[in-house]
Amino acid sequence: MRRLRRPPVSTPANSAPLPLNAGAAPDLAPSAGSSAPRSDRAFFGHPVGLGWLAFCELWERFSYYGMQALLVLYLSNYLFLPENIGHVAGIETLRAWIEGVTGPRSPQQLASVVFGLYAGFVYLTPLFGGLLADRLLGRTKTVTLGAGLMALGHFLMAFEASFLAALACLLIGVGCFKGNIAAQVGALYVPGDQRRASAFQIFMLAVQVAVILAPIVCGTLGEKVAWHWGFGAAGVGMVIGLVVYLAGRRHLPPETSRAHAAQNNPAEPRLRMTGNEKARLVLLIALIPVLMLSIVGNQQFNNAYPLWSQKHMDLVMFGWQVPVTWLQAVDAFLSTATMIASLAFWRWWATRRREPDEITKMALGALLAATAPALLVIAAGQIEATGEKISFAWTIGYALLNDLGFANILPVGLALYSRAAPRRLEGLMIGIYYLHLFIGNTFVGWLAGLLDVLPGTQFWALHAALVAAAGVILVLVKLLLGKVLEPQPPLQVNA
Repeated sequence: MRRLRRPPVSTPANSAPLPLNAGAAPDLAPSAGSSAPRSDRAFFGHPVGLGWLAFCELWERFSYYGMQALLVLYLSNYLFLPENIGHVAGIETLRAWIEGVTGPRSPQQLASVVFGLYAGFVYLTPLFGGLLADRLLGRTKTVTLGAGLMALGHFLMAFEASFLAALACLLIGVGCFKGNIAAQVGALYVPGDQRRASAFQIFMLAVQVAVILAPIVCGTLGEKVAWHWGFGAAGVGMVIGLVVYLAGRRHLPPETSRAHAAQNNPAEPRLRMTGNEKARLVLLIALIPVLMLSIVGNQQFNNAYPLWSQKHMDLVMFGWQVPVTWLQAVDAFLSTATMIASLAFWRWWATRRREPDEITKMALGALLAATAPALLVIAAGQIEATGEKISFAWTIGYALLNDLGFANILPVGLALYSRAAPRRLEGLMIGIYYLHLFIGNTFVGWLAGLLDVLPGTQFWALHAALVAAAGVILVLVKLLLGKVLEPQPPLQVNA
């Protein structure tokens, strides 16, 4: 008899902190079997290639989040205004398609829909980027292509006419870049190397640095100097990332040709899914709309929240108008702190009591995250009652409650989908899991359009209700179908 074991899956207790803004979810470490592993410890006990990849990722995420911080403000406050929108090549075709689905859109509503589509497709294009690398170009060429396209896209943002072409370059570029550079991190280690988990923590730490700095640098330039200065800074960041990647390529394992890989990794016997695996597959797919509802409060921080804040929040400090984009830096800082706090809490809890399963944690996270937009209902009521602007402290409250909840949704969901996936479908299930971010950001773009229609109290109450509904459904799933998702014993087959 030989035992087929599932590979160990990181749980929230030992997984890396994740960036929590639209477009910051990381890919799981893929198998390292396709590349020669490195055993050197020159970079904090890790291969030196990790340092180059992490520094490259920092600049790529700087460019991405710098552009994202400005996009909805740029569109609603400038580019989509009636006197400017006609300069954008192809915009009438896109607008006709959007309004054919949603009805007529104001400049703010159209800006929110376009931003939502962009933030959503960021989680769809990496599926095609992975196929391009696996089937045709290899990871190095695909990452280089992606970085070049992203840099081009940022610089095209300097011209109003090329706005849609810029978005296309950015979406294709991030699709080529995102998953494949994470795959190269995994390729630095042999299977079973215990350093892999801490490697991704270092990799994600670089991301968090970028998430905090990008809104401050690019946002300040865009709002205080000129929009194109902010986008230009993002483009410069991407060029630096590309140079770093090419300079460090010699420290990465050589890529194995597809023919050599096929020769050395013959196909294993195909195993049929068991009845329990089929049930888990159906349930995991059915949970996607629920997970989509659980993130609407979080994803709105990059869409409707900055638009609402610039109208209703007092951002003057010591006589200086604080850029609205700085609110996203506050959220990024708190998201890092709350992720670390959540990991520490569950480790402490596990030493005293039985740690809850993933569905329970996600349900608790959604119910807690629902209190964030509920808090804004109170703030909006204060605005309607007094007619005065609210203080910056409301942003801290909203971000803190949201991030505490969200820390138990996104990373825990990744752990659930990787653990419960049927055999040999783990990678596909992670791609399916990311679909809730694609659908969710698109839905959030439509929801943000209601900002012009509903009073603030009703707008944020709607978000609180949607997120809370996701929490309640997850509780019911745990009570009624929890056994379907319980860990299964290792499968035994005849030799």
